[in-house]
Amino acid sequence: MPNIALICGSFHRAEIERMLAWAREEATAHGLEITDVVWVPGAMEVPLALDRQLSDDEVDGAACLGIIEKGQTQHGLAMGQAVIKTIIELQLVHEKPIGLGIIGPGAEPEHIEPRLEAHARAAVAAIASMLQ
Repeated sequence: MPNIALICGSFHRAEIERMLAWAREEATAHGLEITDVVWVPGAMEVPLALDRQLSDDEVDGAACLGIIEKGQTQHGLAMGQAVIKTIIELQLVHEKPIGLGIIGPGAEPEHIEPRLEAHARAAVAAIASMLQ
């Protein structure tokens, strides 16, 4: 059974706890074992946590769950683009799949709720698909 880790942003903890429950269901449905759940303060800390998890030979892949809301400035957009670019680079460096379950950048409050389950499940399903 392949082992995966989940990296969760704690800034929107209530929403991410719900995403985590759906991610766990999806992992079970695909025969994946979640060996670690790592909580980080926000999206900016996701790449370091991912790198640490993917460096472990026992971890076959990882998913990140989070939300990057639209702010009053371009900070969230710039940070989100940098984080997602780094996530893609980590996937290539470690040659392990990473499921992207980050809503945004630029998510408005009304965009979040309808995407929680879909993003959580899709992130884990993508890992399962890439491990086949």
